[in-house]
Amino acid sequence: MYVVKSSLSDPDLKTVSEALQGALVDLVDLSLVAKQIHWNIVGPRFRSIHLQLDEVVDSARTHSDTVAERASTLGVPPDGRASTVAASSGIGSTPSGWVKDTDAVGTLVDALGRVITRMRERVTATGEADPVSQDLFIGITADLEKHHWMFQAENA
Repeated sequence: MYVVKSSLSDPDLKTVSEALQGALVDLVDLSLVAKQIHWNIVGPRFRSIHLQLDEVVDSARTHSDTVAERASTLGVPPDGRASTVAASSGIGSTPSGWVKDTDAVGTLVDALGRVITRMRERVTATGEADPVSQDLFIGITADLEKHHWMFQAENA
């Protein structure tokens, strides 16, 4: 049932909706990973990384809302439920318990790298199908790459 009807063709809508759903899942999980580490980081660089992690959480949450609203705009109901995120995120597991500052940075570098790789795939997939969604993915990727650079510099 369509509540909102997209102007995209059915094949293009399928491509774009899969890209948007995948991005939503990855962004929700990225915010959870960053917050989990934020609560459990220890070490001499605790404060600066603790605050930097909140910047990633804020970005991921803002972008996830933008992605979900784009899906809704196209008539596709977004699914950010915990079970969906757990089943389809590309990030992988997060360490439990206290996380040493250098390990925390490494975990974020890895998580951001995985999300960025998948976002770049979405940029390519949506180029012809929907340049508007592609533009969202380009902006999100640029922002995540900035966070990725900053975390890589932390352990250089």
